Amino acid sequence: MIPKRILVFQTAFLGDVILTLPMIQVIHKKFPLATIDVVTTPVAAELLANHPAISTIIRYDKRKSQKGIVGILSLSRQLRIQHYELAVVPHRSFRTSVVVGLSGIKKRIGFSSASGTMFYNHIVRYNTSLHEIERNLSLVAPLGISVERKELPQLYPSAADRAAIDKFLFEREILNHNSMIAIAPGSVWRTKRWLIERFSELSVILAQAGFEIVIVGGKEDIELGKAIVETAKHKNIHDATGTLSLLQSAELIRRCKTLVTNDSAPLHIGVAVRTPVVAIFGATVPEFGFAPYGKHDVVIESKNLSCRPCAIHGGNECPIGTFVCMKNIEAGVVAEKVKSLVTL
Repeated sequence: MIPKRILVFQTAFLGDVILTLPMIQVIHKKFPLATIDVVTTPVAAELLANHPAISTIIRYDKRKSQKGIVGILSLSRQLRIQHYELAVVPHRSFRTSVVVGLSGIKKRIGFSSASGTMFYNHIVRYNTSLHEIERNLSLVAPLGISVERKELPQLYPSAADRAAIDKFLFEREILNHNSMIAIAPGSVWRTKRWLIERFSELSVILAQAGFEIVIVGGKEDIELGKAIVETAKHKNIHDATGTLSLLQSAELIRRCKTLVTNDSAPLHIGVAVRTPVVAIFGATVPEFGFAPYGKHDVVIESKNLSCRPCAIHGGNECPIGTFVCMKNIEAGVVAEKVKSLVTL
């Protein structure tokens, strides 16, 4: 039976939501007439706006207004009255499993590693050797869908988002858009952040080489952006942290020749807008499945350290107090990688 109403549930971190998009896109291609609704966080909902494969975005504020058992029951009732025939669930939390289980959806596909597998009636093995995009795509196998080629996530900034970036560049007198490089210094986890002084040094090296540098990030990254600009003191370095929406940031990154980022959400935004990515990995490793997925993307890391990886998500402090995984990565090495991508 061809499903007419499909639900996708992903309320993990912003990067995880982006990595769910290839799966949604493939489902849409297979069932172009079906309604595909997505349950996600209020923050991620902003990034999914305008996506042609998504019919409705259902915001689930699991940390605040909809937290706890009351929120679970409320969302379950909301989903039940929509009469979905199929749920595809890459998120693996117990809370998600309970919500989906109580929603009355007949066909529920989830991962073998999910907490609460008893709430699913089609379980797919979570293959740790695959990239997360490929793991998510494995969830469509029970639907008879075979993915033959690489599927990248796509984002869709609006005309208003594009106009906002036009204004941003005009106000900063950035006339040569072909010389822009984006730098995203932030991460939720401190051990996933390259040293701020190295980001400053990299910005100066690239600015002196004639590039226009734009520092991108959310409100939580404002202090990082300010530190880079004040330390670097170069007219070609511009701070956009805390001033743009997620899709506006995506549009700005799209216009750049390269993005330099930690292992964090901007990495996946760069892939989604097809800007070559230089990703710096410290506490985590690409083998976890969250490396940049684009054709020309590169990873810079300190290999052969016995202390890596120290955690799957990173942490707030280096467990052994050395932070050697990031300190070993020099700004000059990153700059040369950036320059090599710019010439592609």
